Amino acid sequence: MPELKVPISADEIIEAVMKMKKKDREAFIKDLLAITSPDYLQSIQVAREEYKAGKTKSHNEIFGG
Repeated sequence: MPELKVPISADEIIEAVMKMKKKDREAFIKDLLAITSPDYLQSIQVAREEYKAGKTKSHNEIFGG
C-alpha cells in the first residue's frame, strides 16, 4: 500500500477533532481506536473468512423472528 505523508501537526489534528460535532468526534475516536488495534483487525479478517465460507447464521436463526 502506498504511503501518504501529510504535513500536519498533532495540535492541528487535536484542534480539528475538537471542532467536530460530539457524535462525529465519538465515531472518529472509536474508529481510530479500532483500526489501530491488531486484535480488532484480525477479528474482522476472521469474520470475513467465516462469512465467505458460509459459517454464519442470520439474526432470525439465532434470535427467532
